[in-house]
Amino acid sequence: MQLKPQTIHHFFVASVSRFYLSDRLLDQSYTLYYSKTASFHQFVMICCDMVTNKQKVSFITVDDQFSGQRLDNFLLRELKGVPRSLIYRIVRCGEVRVNEGRTKAHRRLQAGDQVRIPPLRRPARKSVPAAGLVMEFETLYEDDHLLVINKPAGVAVHAGSGIAAGVIEILRHARPEQPYLELVHRLDRGTSGCLIMAKRRSVLRCLHEDLRQNTVRKHRFRKKYQVLVFGDWLARSGLVQFPLRKNAELSGERMVVVAEDGLYASSRFKTLRRFGHSTLMEAALITGRTHQARVHAAACGYPVLGDEKYGNKRANQCFKSIGLERMFLHAAYTSFIHPVSNKRIKLICPLPAELENTLHNLADFRPDTELVERCR
Repeated sequence: MQLKPQTIHHFFVASVSRFYLSDRLLDQSYTLYYSKTASFHQFVMICCDMVTNKQKVSFITVDDQFSGQRLDNFLLRELKGVPRSLIYRIVRCGEVRVNEGRTKAHRRLQAGDQVRIPPLRRPARKSVPAAGLVMEFETLYEDDHLLVINKPAGVAVHAGSGIAAGVIEILRHARPEQPYLELVHRLDRGTSGCLIMAKRRSVLRCLHEDLRQNTVRKHRFRKKYQVLVFGDWLARSGLVQFPLRKNAELSGERMVVVAEDGLYASSRFKTLRRFGHSTLMEAALITGRTHQARVHAAACGYPVLGDEKYGNKRANQCFKSIGLERMFLHAAYTSFIHPVSNKRIKLICPLPAELENTLHNLADFRPDTELVERCR
């Protein structure tokens, strides 16, 4: 007898599910298939996962540091590599339970809650060469709650497209006994200097709130950069408040641009030293938008030297002759209110040797006037 495709599907659902799956898994599989949440192919894969891993359902007790976190964010951290869409689907279908009951993705977890996580097919993690995870960073400050390091230029803060491991992965690998370590903020790959990490989620949440409310909470969080810009910046100091829009497509490359419909951004620039053809500035960031100092400086007509994205290519090439092989942007100072002690922490990170050498060479650097004009 020749069965219709729909009949074959239903036969598979009824017979294979009943043969292999427990009553609870059977109810869940029916819900997935007949509610059209999953296609027949997806249903087969889910069944295979359930059969293979039916003894691997995990139960996680929520720790104090994750109290108040949304369930979906908790699952995204626990199930690294699993698509967000799948996480929301298994919550909707009741695969994820809190204290043995069905729940919503936006539920706020409390310390002591027990979260049931079903077995899932996870993408194979790309192995990172051990050599890529061995790197030492200068520690500027550390206690039981925070870690502040001096990030070198050329190292990303986290893994990403084409980057197997960044600072956070390297530190987690070097500190397997540390249960929690997360970035409080980010630095561009080409930027060096102060980088803060939290050892507890409550600390991370508090510092993030200070960063978000920095303009109205009396500058509880302060960040200052030293930056060398192209051109003679005549003003001794000035407040720049161009709004910035993220991810505008220019020539196929994602950029940040000044735009009226962008987010509010505020930077205060102060002249530290003038060289005639270039100026060493201090950039105090009141807000923390992506590429803020770089875009604000370029919008004022004084691009950061060595900046391949927003800078002047001819000027960058000219200043390579005195040894400037990287972007001259350094997070030299950070100050914040400690979330636990409530005391202000002030940290200074001196310029790295390669940038100090550039400044030394600038004292005797006399580029041809015509060349400088062509760079403008």
